[in-house]
Amino acid sequence: MRSRYEYNIMYVFFSLLSAWTVFLNLLVIISISHFKKLHTPTNLIILSLAVADLLIGLIVIPVDATRLIETCWYFGDTFCKLFIIILGLLSSASFTNLVLIAVDRYVAVCHPLLYPQKITTTKTIGFACIVTDLFMSFIFPCTLIITLYLRIFYVVHQQVKVINSLMKGGKSESKAALTLGIIVIVYMLCFVPYFICSISVNSSTTITVLAWVVYTNSGLNPLIYALFYPWFKKTVKHILTLKIFQPASSLADIFAEHQL
Repeated sequence: MRSRYEYNIMYVFFSLLSAWTVFLNLLVIISISHFKKLHTPTNLIILSLAVADLLIGLIVIPVDATRLIETCWYFGDTFCKLFIIILGLLSSASFTNLVLIAVDRYVAVCHPLLYPQKITTTKTIGFACIVTDLFMSFIFPCTLIITLYLRIFYVVHQQVKVINSLMKGGKSESKAALTLGIIVIVYMLCFVPYFICSISVNSSTTITVLAWVVYTNSGLNPLIYALFYPWFKKTVKHILTLKIFQPASSLADIFAEHQL
């Protein structure tokens, strides 16, 4: 049994975590959806990841927090099974998006001249819808992501001058690869300990703590965008000041002062 003080503190903390995760990812979703200059294959993947993170903040965190605080399940057998399915689908969606990000950056950095033909908005949407259920496992996505990013950073280090001479966007593609690479690394740092412990450690307390570390990751990605993407800061300012309701606001040139 917990004291009333402990109950209140835990409910406030998890409520703030849920609201934080939903709010920040909603800003990402509105930004990319509203501003037409952000309608690129890479940003569509970021949008998909933000949707998955938002659903974690909206559904998974409140439900699992209630279970953790009350130490029992109040939502019935049907929702118990449904919740497990939702959790599995969201985990699968996150892995799929991370793989798509790695593939997108690999083509953009290592094969810049082929990128406009190989990676299109239509192909990205179609591929994301088809392969979501193909990445339920752990080892293959992790291996592929790590392999692709090692190749990306090797090529950036060895051929950055060549890329810049062939494609004006070479520098920005390398920066985007670095930023999205940080997102992948942060996710791996949050998820790998949980995965390892879930198959090798019997301590339910340890697994619970690490599971919440994974949930917290859903609120970290928007902070990374804010740190490295000037366009995100500008779109958030437009959203919070309600400028997005002005006529033709979706056509605003958010890259006027900064490059991605």
